Amino acid sequence: MLIEQSAYSNRWRYVSPAAKGLFAACGFIAIFAAKSPLTATLVAGLLLLVTLIGAGITPGRYLRIATPALFFLAMGSLSLAFAVDVGDGQPLLHLAPNGLSKLAEVGTRSLGALAALLFLVLTTPLVDLIALLRRLKTPELLLEIMVLCYRMLFVFSAAVHETWNAQSARLGYASARLTVRSLGGLAANLTLQVWQRAHALHLAAQARNNDGPLRFLEASFANSRRDCRIAGLAGAGLIAFAVGMA
Repeated sequence: MLIEQSAYSNRWRYVSPAAKGLFAACGFIAIFAAKSPLTATLVAGLLLLVTLIGAGITPGRYLRIATPALFFLAMGSLSLAFAVDVGDGQPLLHLAPNGLSKLAEVGTRSLGALAALLFLVLTTPLVDLIALLRRLKTPELLLEIMVLCYRMLFVFSAAVHETWNAQSARLGYASARLTVRSLGGLAANLTLQVWQRAHALHLAAQARNNDGPLRFLEASFANSRRDCRIAGLAGAGLIAFAVGMA
């Protein structure tokens, strides 16, 4: 839930989602327009600074949110640099031809794309993103799936918190043996609770006969045009920087 906490507490919470989406899109373009891994790294660094300094996201929270994605990115990038040779019957790991150059190119571009995506999600609540995507004519089915998955994340988090507190109050984690037993009970209880709550959500959807898309109250942003102009200029500068760097 750190992403949602950041989205509601950052400095740019009331900046137009269209402006933030425009800047993030320009960040993606700049990353893929970069001519070298160094340029892509610099663009990723600029996006990181905008998120930390401009939006006010703390470095510790940013790192906690980005760590799983960075781990996945590292594993995927390393797989490009190495190859497995099984010619003699024994698998042998060795450096692939041009492996380091591929690692640098794909890794830095992916890092920049991640920075652009984190900028958007850490500064914009999902409700505002849904409203923006609806204005961009995104299929309603996809938006409803996003909303339901978003809702189930909070259901899952609440179930974990409630069960963990109940087990801790009964000293369920006082020893290693009790910890293993409590974790098994937690997993079993969560499976049942999430199934029941998902079923209740499905019945609620059927009760309204799936009549029309899910709607939310959309926030109004007084300076939307000004925000979009500033974001467009900043994004164009970012693209020009990426293209102009040799």
